Amino acid sequence: MADDILRTIDALVDEEHRLRDQAVGKGLGPDERTRLTAVERQLDQCWDLLRRRRATAEAGQDPEQARPRTIDEVESYEQ
Repeated sequence: MADDILRTIDALVDEEHRLRDQAVGKGLGPDERTRLTAVERQLDQCWDLLRRRRATAEAGQDPEQARPRTIDEVESYEQ
């Protein structure tokens, strides 16, 4: 499962970089801006799940029990 999360993160990071490179060259249209925001939020959600899975495993519990939190919940965290 952690490998699946890492593959998803890699794919999202690649897409984020592509969109950001496009923004520098010619700018982003409304659809691309919306997609970039969605990618950033999905990345936050994936990183949160990966951190929680690792913490759960370190605590001697089953990391498979960690479930993704909603994007709104992840986005509302204070950093």
